[in-house]
Amino acid sequence: EWDRWLLMGLIGTAVGMLSFLIHQIIDSLMELKWDLVENYLQVSKRNWTWSMGANVVIYLSTGQDGSIHMTWLCVLGSGLAMVVLSSGSVLFFCPGGSPSGLPEIIGYLNGTSIQHLFNIKTFLGTFVSCVLAVASGLFCGPEGPMIHLGALLGCGLSQLQLDTLGIHLPIFTRFQNSADKRSFITAGAGAGIASVFRAPIGGLLFMLEEVSSFWDIRLAWQTFFCCLMATFTMDLLSSSLFGFVYRGHFGFFEAEKRIIFWNLLDVNILAFVPTILLGMLGGLLGALFVSLNIKINKLRMQFFNSIPKLSLRKTSKLILLKFCISPHLFLCVAAAALLVENGKQGITYLFKRGTHEEFGFTSLCTALAFYFILSCWTAGSAVASGLVIPMLYTGALYGRIIGLILVSIFGVQTNEYGAWIDPGLFAAIGAASFFSGVSRLTISLTVIMVSMLS
Repeated sequence: EWDRWLLMGLIGTAVGMLSFLIHQIIDSLMELKWDLVENYLQVSKRNWTWSMGANVVIYLSTGQDGSIHMTWLCVLGSGLAMVVLSSGSVLFFCPGGSPSGLPEIIGYLNGTSIQHLFNIKTFLGTFVSCVLAVASGLFCGPEGPMIHLGALLGCGLSQLQLDTLGIHLPIFTRFQNSADKRSFITAGAGAGIASVFRAPIGGLLFMLEEVSSFWDIRLAWQTFFCCLMATFTMDLLSSSLFGFVYRGHFGFFEAEKRIIFWNLLDVNILAFVPTILLGMLGGLLGALFVSLNIKINKLRMQFFNSIPKLSLRKTSKLILLKFCISPHLFLCVAAAALLVENGKQGITYLFKRGTHEEFGFTSLCTALAFYFILSCWTAGSAVASGLVIPMLYTGALYGRIIGLILVSIFGVQTNEYGAWIDPGLFAAIGAASFFSGVSRLTISLTVIMVSMLS
């Protein structure tokens, strides 16, 4: 069995490297986009300074206000370009990569045969679409596509066959059967979710609870080992590289970059009252989200099916998706920091403790309304995208609102007895509640949240 364990380790390492590559490209594209915006603002300011001369003090504000519209067009144009390329890669290159691939993986691992689910075109199309969709500013994350990509790596490395290119390598031939193929696909998919959240146990439990129905003890341990290797590889590479720039300290894991809640809180029985309220609210909003998303997708399919030509149908899907970039219209409102920020980074902001005055009710409610509606619109659209980041973000928004309500009632508590009254703490609870309300996950979700916060 040594070769099976070796292959599991190789799959986990490959998935970790792929996850690192995806996150680095996304961060680089987003940094490039905002650097262009910043440079444009600086150039605009210098032009006004040079042209106005002595009257610069009078006209400086006019120059800055005038540049806001062009800056908005720059952000909107770059986002639309990425969305067009992202949607086009799955519409015209690999339809099997849209929207996330997770339902198809679940169907395959439970006995359904799906064509073109595991080939090189699907891998490349999903990779490109996922990177561009997340970097464009759509309300989505890379989690679903990473599960699909992990499953693709598990299938490809175990079978070592590329029918598209006519490649068949005579290595690990004893694993080239349907039973072992499904086992390695299961491990690769679990490694995909584990590498995103740095949660190897969470990846294993996610596969047990949500994805696959056929398990044994041996496969569980091997899947956990694969998830562990993916998480370790992701952390090891992230320790020294950011945006493909070497920052030193290879293999040095900085705790402050990962741990959000440093100290444990003394539990007060009163904390269970708003927690139960958040749980009920998460279930209700989760049911509303699923119901609304189903209706939107049904209307979307009816509209697309009414178009006779396939080329026009694909083009209309691409055009319809552009409306999801509309949050960039709100760069001037108080909620802009929440709407245009990277979803993962925004969640970190919302989870921070001791930031009672960081965001007000107006900005949180505005961001919640737009994020809920537009993430519901994005889910099921023609891009390779995931729902985990939108679910966590939406729950964190209304959880923080509940926390601010408690702070407004009881005030800012500095003693140990009232330390639980913190908007950041309830943002984390709200994120878990909405995630559970939409996905119906319990155990694996708890492990993933603990891995994220500590």
